Amino acid sequence: MSVNLQKGQKVNLSKENPGLSRIVVGLGWDEAQRSGGFSFFSPRVQDIDCDASAILLQNGRFVDKGDVVYFGNLTHRSRAVQHMGDNLTGAGEGDDEQIVIDLQKVPPQYDRIVIVVNIYSAYRRKQHFGMIRNAFIRIVNASNGQEMLKYNLTENYSGMTAMVFGEIYRRNGEWKFNAIGSGTNDGSISDLVKRYV
Repeated sequence: MSVNLQKGQKVNLSKENPGLSRIVVGLGWDEAQRSGGFSFFSPRVQDIDCDASAILLQNGRFVDKGDVVYFGNLTHRSRAVQHMGDNLTGAGEGDDEQIVIDLQKVPPQYDRIVIVVNIYSAYRRKQHFGMIRNAFIRIVNASNGQEMLKYNLTENYSGMTAMVFGEIYRRNGEWKFNAIGSGTNDGSISDLVKRYV
């Protein structure tokens, strides 16, 4: 049975799912309805391209550029984390992007995997998370397809160009999830990563 989380809530993934190995982190969002009518002469508004990434940390710190799994580096060198590809518009139902994590393959030096989403070229395109609705992160047990938890980000993130959705972390040999839902003004994944150096 899936658990609906609130901001700041933590769940023990290992305890609730003995033998858990592979998980799918699904992320989704929809473009908010644009105000104003359509005119033949009105400029075409660009789609909002959100990019999901996983940042692997050692002792809570980012130490190597290869530890970011995103559209430009789809698979971590350990093969434990794999990005399933970039969705350029967020259109359609369900997950817009997915990151698959094999918890048993994550090397022991990594204690935390932070899941972030940033708007591609947000400042140049004058876009922010206030233009997005129905954002969520969910975790699915890859072995049986069962959704384990879901966190809907319901706050007003107007003006924010990036979001820390949540983190999967290891403590005392168990994997846990923390629903963070924190907006930032970072303009790229490179800027987001600097928060963890």
